[in-house]
Amino acid sequence: MKPTQLDPRGPRFGAGITSVLMLLVIYLSLDSDTLQSALAIMSFAVAMFVIGSVLGPAKHPYSYLYKFTLRKFLKAPTYLESAKPVHFAQVIGLVVTCSGLLLHLLGVQYALPAAAAAAFLAAFVNTVFAYCIGCQMYLGLKRLRVIR
Repeated sequence: MKPTQLDPRGPRFGAGITSVLMLLVIYLSLDSDTLQSALAIMSFAVAMFVIGSVLGPAKHPYSYLYKFTLRKFLKAPTYLESAKPVHFAQVIGLVVTCSGLLLHLLGVQYALPAAAAAAFLAAFVNTVFAYCIGCQMYLGLKRLRVIR
């Protein structure tokens, strides 16, 4: 049974990690000498999004990292949020990062830094402003009755 409610600070913590990783990918992918490192970091990010997409946000490694480190020092959350929009956002993150990685491997120039920049923007906005773009996409599609 998947948890239906999450502490909203957990996904924001994970988004902070993702934004740092994506900044590294952007920086490292623009130099051919460090491109392999950028590919390794992006592959790691894709793997994290796969875990979040398959197992859900409560089972994500960043969620465990948050729970067993930072959460101990914080007060209880003032509200909980639904896990469904966060799960959808993980799927969107997977699509963006995996597309960039695959397009790069197919030879599309600048696909890797472009995908990393898009993922960075979404993760940064979530981390700093507590505004999850993927979650808002989920809610919009739900209002339009594209998803239940």
